[in-house]
Amino acid sequence: MVVQSISSMNTPAPPVQTLNIDIDGMTCASCVGRVERALKKVPGVQDVSVNLATESARVHHSLAPGQEPLLLRAVRAAGYQPRLPEAAPGQAAPSPWAGFAPVALGLALSLPLLLPMVLGWFGVHWMLAAWAQFALATPVQFVLGARFYRAGWAALQAGSGNMDLLVALGTSAAWALSVWLWLSAPAGAMVHLYFESAAVVVSLVLLGKWLEARAKREASAAIRALHALRPERVRWLGPNGEQEVPLAEALVGDTLALRPGERIALDGVVLEGRSQVDESMLTGEPIPVAKDPGAALTGGSINGDGRLLMRVTAVGAQTVLAHIIGLVDDAQAAKAPVQRLVDRVAAVFVPVVLVIALLTWGGWWWSGHPLALAVMHAVTVLVIACPCALGLATPAAIMAGTGLAARQGILIKDVQALEIAHRVDTVVFDKTGTLTQGHPRLLALRARAPWGEAQALQIAASLQSGSEHPLARAVLTAASEKGLALLPCLALQAVPGRGVQGQVAQADYRLGSLRWWQETDAAQAAQRTNEWAALPAGATLACLVHMPATGAPVLCAVLAFGDEPKPHAQAALAALRARGLRVRMISGDNWDAARAMGARLGLKPEEVMAEVLPADKAAAVAALRQGGHTVAMVGDGVNDAPALAAADVGMAMGSGTDVAMHAAGITLMRGDLLLVERALDISRRTLAKIRQNLFWAFAYNVLGLPLAAFGILSPVMAGAAMALSSVSVMANALLLARHQQAHPCAQPPS
Repeated sequence: MVVQSISSMNTPAPPVQTLNIDIDGMTCASCVGRVERALKKVPGVQDVSVNLATESARVHHSLAPGQEPLLLRAVRAAGYQPRLPEAAPGQAAPSPWAGFAPVALGLALSLPLLLPMVLGWFGVHWMLAAWAQFALATPVQFVLGARFYRAGWAALQAGSGNMDLLVALGTSAAWALSVWLWLSAPAGAMVHLYFESAAVVVSLVLLGKWLEARAKREASAAIRALHALRPERVRWLGPNGEQEVPLAEALVGDTLALRPGERIALDGVVLEGRSQVDESMLTGEPIPVAKDPGAALTGGSINGDGRLLMRVTAVGAQTVLAHIIGLVDDAQAAKAPVQRLVDRVAAVFVPVVLVIALLTWGGWWWSGHPLALAVMHAVTVLVIACPCALGLATPAAIMAGTGLAARQGILIKDVQALEIAHRVDTVVFDKTGTLTQGHPRLLALRARAPWGEAQALQIAASLQSGSEHPLARAVLTAASEKGLALLPCLALQAVPGRGVQGQVAQADYRLGSLRWWQETDAAQAAQRTNEWAALPAGATLACLVHMPATGAPVLCAVLAFGDEPKPHAQAALAALRARGLRVRMISGDNWDAARAMGARLGLKPEEVMAEVLPADKAAAVAALRQGGHTVAMVGDGVNDAPALAAADVGMAMGSGTDVAMHAAGITLMRGDLLLVERALDISRRTLAKIRQNLFWAFAYNVLGLPLAAFGILSPVMAGAAMALSSVSVMANALLLARHQQAHPCAQPPS
């Protein structure tokens, strides 16, 4: 026994691992607490974080291999449906209409019940037979509405109340009262029933739940879009030559071949070849980067016009792209769920209503009144407390606000973003593609005699006539704008990582990077440095060089390339400052280029952050939040995705990448920066409508409950008050939808 004890003491403890669990059925904060308590009871669980917004749990545990199902059983025993997240690569995006069938069925069964009310507005008095109303409302109440009973019962078990419990109680009271009135009425008598109230409330709340679930599904779309940046196969150079193998088979140290235009799968270094690589997914900068032997390559970037051989330095979770994916995933999982005002009030409102109903029943019966009359007054209390207006208050205002936003080119996919945006006090903008056009332009050209600027531009454009390089397009655009005709170019040759060379007007020229000119004539290049200081700060330079048959190369002209601010960028920043907000610009570009662009946008030096990598962007946003600020991040590229997810509110430009739009809760469909201020304004107005709607919804209950308890209101009057409360809530929400503020971007999207 002693030997066994010593042996067990020497057995190393299992390492701490992390398991993510998706959970269906959580509706409120009490659900979160119950799931956390259930998981913490499992031996070996170190820590649990349950996120209501993403309906997921992150469990840190030291369970032995194969014991993870114990965690799933614990969640199921707590009354919820656990499932492991599906693998993101290759996973098909769910249909936007997934889960809509029960909602459509509920609306289809409820509309005939509303028809008599609609006809009554036109003076037509017609009523469905009681048995027909019963047949339509009952499946909505007990089949489609079963989820409310389950969630309401779970809330009762936890000693709390939520919207599901309110819906279950209110609609059940309306349904039960209708059945009682129907069965107790004399034969042939026309009685007012409340089946339509029960069915319509259940159907509308189901619609709201479906809209919420649809928005939550967008979170996984960001991860799928990031995984799509990795090709599934790579070209491996093995003993038998080049062959395609699955990405999962690549190892650190392997040699891979990259063809022109191919997406790079893994991180590595260049062994052979020269090329230009588009790293905009990482840096956000549109200008390709020259890659020579020894240069680093990043998975997810795109090879240019040269063939490369690379040695793999990182695979799997160690790659930069995998790290970005992890940042987005962690930032989304760390978002604290918004505690709904309705749920907080419902936790007190539900037991209060139950107590009032019981006191009403007991008081009337104890005072000697018939049992049927006591039950009638108690049910009247429950009917007037039916959360029809309460259930409509928030979704009606949100739908009106999102509809108004959509008409003005603002797509709000995340209701949480709409709720938080009105509190934003700091707006952080990515530079390239967000504040700027996102593609290089020819900013300046300095020519040396005897070449004039027009002649130098014509020669440069002729050399670039067949190229798709971003800088080549900038040269061709500048020549076209000046009406310069292209000259014939002979013996044109692209030099990967350097530029192009060819013969124009019977003379040999080179057009390429400053580095190429320095390699050609280092002494002359050093002498020209001071003259180039007059070119725009932070610009990318290219040199046009004449290559005579005899003698030294001659510099003809220097071309400066850079980005341009978007047309309304400066006005948008000014509009945000006018609202009292702080603005910041963040960029992966160098400090000179970033400060120069900041000055053109009217930004102060302290409002500019430069040379910031993707992980640092998310960290910068997190630092602002930790400083007590509510932060909105505006970006457009894959490199912005972690920061968009880490911000309180992420806003993506509609002209940007799918990854950025998936990671953000708000998308600016026109790419117009003036929409940033407009989105914040719509959020403020929507939240004001939500508060007004909740006030009116509760006002009817607060005034109606005592009147019902003292028998002043009949069930018919209670139903009328309930309907009036719903009408007032919807009418107030429609005022928001009709609101048109005098605003430069208040126009339909083009």
